[in-house]
Amino acid sequence: MMAMSCKDGKGAIMDNGKYVRYTPEQVEALERLYHECPKPSSIRRQQLIRECPILSNIEPKQIKVWFQNRRCREKQRKEASRLQSVNRKLTAMNKLLMEENDRLQKQVSHLVYENGCFRQHTQNTTTVATKDTSCESVVSSGQQRHLTPQHPPRDASPAGLLSIAEETLTEFLSKATGTAVEWVQMPGMKPGPDSIGIVAISHGCTGVAARACGLVGLEPTRVAEILKDRTSWFRDCRAVDVLDVLPTANGGTIELLYMQLYAPTTLATARDFWLLRYTSVTEDGSLVVCERSLTNTQNGPCIPCVPNFVRAEMLPSGYLIRPCEGGGSIIHIVDHMNLEPWSVPEVLRPLYESPTVLAQKTTMMALRQLRQIAQEVSQASTPNWGRRPAALRSLSQRLSRGFNEAVNGFTDEGWSLMGNDGSDDVTILVNSSPEKLMGLNLSFSNGYPSVNTAILCAKASMLLQNVPPALLLRFLREHRSEWADNNVDAYAASAVKLGPCSLPGSTRLGSFGGQVILPLAHTIEHEELLEVIKLEGVSNCPEDALMSRDMFLLQLCSGMDENAVGMCSELVFAPIDASFADDAPLLASGFRIIPLDSGKEASSPNRTLDLASALEVKGSGNKLSGDRNVGGGGGSARSVMTIAFEFAFESHMQESVAAMARQYVRSIISSVQRVASALSPSHLNPNGGGIQSTLGNPEAHTLARWISHSYRGYLAVELFKTVGEGSESILKSLWHHSDAIVCCSMKALPVFTFANQAGLDMLETTLVALQDISLEKILDEHGRKGLCAEFPQIMQQGFACLQGGICVSSMGRPVSYERAVAWKVLNDDDNAHCICFMFINWSFV
Repeated sequence: MMAMSCKDGKGAIMDNGKYVRYTPEQVEALERLYHECPKPSSIRRQQLIRECPILSNIEPKQIKVWFQNRRCREKQRKEASRLQSVNRKLTAMNKLLMEENDRLQKQVSHLVYENGCFRQHTQNTTTVATKDTSCESVVSSGQQRHLTPQHPPRDASPAGLLSIAEETLTEFLSKATGTAVEWVQMPGMKPGPDSIGIVAISHGCTGVAARACGLVGLEPTRVAEILKDRTSWFRDCRAVDVLDVLPTANGGTIELLYMQLYAPTTLATARDFWLLRYTSVTEDGSLVVCERSLTNTQNGPCIPCVPNFVRAEMLPSGYLIRPCEGGGSIIHIVDHMNLEPWSVPEVLRPLYESPTVLAQKTTMMALRQLRQIAQEVSQASTPNWGRRPAALRSLSQRLSRGFNEAVNGFTDEGWSLMGNDGSDDVTILVNSSPEKLMGLNLSFSNGYPSVNTAILCAKASMLLQNVPPALLLRFLREHRSEWADNNVDAYAASAVKLGPCSLPGSTRLGSFGGQVILPLAHTIEHEELLEVIKLEGVSNCPEDALMSRDMFLLQLCSGMDENAVGMCSELVFAPIDASFADDAPLLASGFRIIPLDSGKEASSPNRTLDLASALEVKGSGNKLSGDRNVGGGGGSARSVMTIAFEFAFESHMQESVAAMARQYVRSIISSVQRVASALSPSHLNPNGGGIQSTLGNPEAHTLARWISHSYRGYLAVELFKTVGEGSESILKSLWHHSDAIVCCSMKALPVFTFANQAGLDMLETTLVALQDISLEKILDEHGRKGLCAEFPQIMQQGFACLQGGICVSSMGRPVSYERAVAWKVLNDDDNAHCICFMFINWSFV
């Protein structure tokens, strides 16, 4: 036990009760030594006394007690500071929740009043047969904007713009803190001190709207500066041009903006906006930035329609930023848009009609950017690979922007369409503008010079059924060999002089040694990862086989959380040199998977809009909207995948490279379809996926029979009840068994050779990729020790029962199991063929 006082640094109570006092000079000397070494050893303390004469009259034991006291006070100070910070955060969050509660009370009162008026109106209605317009009003509520008569043009002169700005401010504040829009809680979002904030989506208003409020550790002016720079955090934003700035008499600023947004997929058209932005300070000291579209104006500037863009409308939106006691800001964000869903194919309209998608892509993205920068400011994080956080964020933004440019292929950036080969499943674009090629002509580590004179982009979109986007994306990230061809990737990365060796006649998937994922950075909530992928043993040509080289990719991965509603999943990568710089050229390629159905949104307006669109379309519309309702209701989850791959090449090889790229993307599409089918949940696709291919495999029938007979022989009970005696019946029973059954090879490092549907679900893999997973990889340390202890018993006795524990899926997710059984599987000659494991009552943790 240590007897001492932690009250101050001027003395300590020794074991004998004697109180030792230190002079100010001694305290100063000890403090200086403490900052050099807060926990000195006994030898170091004696050395300090010898080296510092002012401490010579103090015993080593007293020095030891002083350092213990000093460390104790430091710990108490840090804890007190942390608790004060948490208290400030909770106080501010409580204030925010109380304000939200008041707003909800007002909303309830408003709805009760409207309900009373509606009832009174219903009771007063005469029973005379007249034209009933109530249904018409309900159906057309979403289209009310189109039915109202056009207002006269608004005055866009400076005085008129100020009037529009003030009106925008009032409408925005009524949405942010009032009852102008009926808000419902975002599905899956629980507000709390550690959450991103309070997120809500609109219910039954024109267009789509999302609202968020939260706390950020940045001052209001810094918050406004970050949010105004939309291209730095909004991944879908291509450009924001400030065309005019007008100061106002009250110290505010009016800006006229032209903004362009990328289209998320090749099947849709990009959007643009003509906006007024008003920045001002309210009477209570809050900073407000609000925006709206400038439509139907005269006497002022105007932006005519731009080719390849659909002019969308932003209804009053913006940011309310209030200073928070103790530092930081409380922020309210409102995004309200009419994205003109009529201009996209019917299947994509949920993207433009869903407030959840708007919340994920825009509103929550703004809050995440603020929280990320606030964390970087408050914590001196260790830079990865010598890069500052801002540089890493810039790399992520450039990768995402490069992929968006490839998907959209704007003509003003130099992209031109190549003729197809008779089928239009893959689109080929070519770009030879100097701006695109700048910096791409580098010498890579393989020594080949790079003389690129053009860039080619091959892209396609496909509809996926019954596969969770997050699960498919994680598989594509973890199992690159399932879809990638290193011959093409290496060619794209190192820009080899093209010839027969680097343009294979047919792409062969899975032809590189392996990949190593090197983490580079991640966001606070791990919703986005930046990493370097090292592809080992890549050979570009047959003569390179003896001198295989490593290749590197910079990769951005986002949307891997299956529980995030409306979140799009992306895997974007670009080849880099081993020593890539912050401004290294990035030729982005990759995948984007966007969920189309919003089944978790329990909001009736979507159904009303579907009904209205069905009435408008007449005939065929009923079928289309009916199909969409089935999908939205959870009948079949749908998503659209967009694939885009970019290649640098020499212009005279354009036809050859185009043929290679088209063939490569088609092979990737077929690989993705195969993987998606295997990953499809069994309850949605009971006869699809792995069972169909397995039923046609005679080896699988034989193995199933061996597994069943061996289990009965060693444990004296049946593994499962079969309906019939045939081998197909045994295999089906094994395949659909509720517990995870997996087979391992009998090698020094056992790898999986077979698994039933539950086993594949637990390991989060497919039958094809199963052999890439070893038993050691999925077991934790406790499981490995338990297996080592039981292994001799398995080999001698033939079976063993293992205690419950935790294992890990191929995606890194922990899986708990109640217990496990292992047994030897004997072939027809009674020789050991493999070891079978059955994980009972497993579930993801």
